[in-house]
Amino acid sequence: MNDLFLSFILGLIQGLTEFLPISSSAHLLFPSLIFGTSDLGLAFDIAVHAGTLCAVLYYFRQEILLMLKSFILPQNNLRDERRLAFLLILATLPIVVMGVLGKDFIELNRSNISNIAYANIAFAALLYFAYKFNTASKTLIELSIMGALFIGLFQVFALLPGASRSGTAITAALFIGLNLKDASRFAFLLSIPTILGALILLIGDLISNSANLNLLYLIVGFFTSGIFAFMTIKYFLIFVNKIGMYPFVIYRFALGLVILLII
Repeated sequence: MNDLFLSFILGLIQGLTEFLPISSSAHLLFPSLIFGTSDLGLAFDIAVHAGTLCAVLYYFRQEILLMLKSFILPQNNLRDERRLAFLLILATLPIVVMGVLGKDFIELNRSNISNIAYANIAFAALLYFAYKFNTASKTLIELSIMGALFIGLFQVFALLPGASRSGTAITAALFIGLNLKDASRFAFLLSIPTILGALILLIGDLISNSANLNLLYLIVGFFTSGIFAFMTIKYFLIFVNKIGMYPFVIYRFALGLVILLII
């Protein structure tokens, strides 16, 4: 496969899967499993992650501006935005701590294909139970400190390849009774500091390792992942109550089985 076309395919996969509860790491395996291609390097990983970060920042730009404004101007009408910002910070801390402490373990298991397959099946089962028994009794405004901490702790499982960051966050939010749309919104907002932290670590690795950069591949990956990530967020939040979680549960079970059959 031509590397330029590969950069488009990988950017497309990253953009479509980063915010859906279906594991981007599992899907990024397929070009190498099917076509025998190699990845495009650390710089390309940074480019596609930056693309998805820009997409979620742009989509939630109004909410983010209000949260930032709530810290600068202590107005009562921005109390909910200030509280949401604190909850997002709190929910981010566990994965940051574990990401730093467990960096070597994560890298060691990052390319274990069978573990990625089993993780898809296991977390599909958890998503199934969370959605089936979800009470949908809470809105985002009603999310408690303990609830945000639970989501953050559960999101730590996303460090396991194949678990899905958005999938773990949505699953945890459903377990504590958030309605599906608000669970998804919180998971997407939570991706902002999480992806930013991952980018900082990746950039640190890039600085410490000399690498050849192909600017064209980086640009293609960045814009492809960003555009498709934005569309994914937009239409998922529009249709999430109609489509529910069962299609993603079935898809993840099937995905895990397919990977096990291929390897």
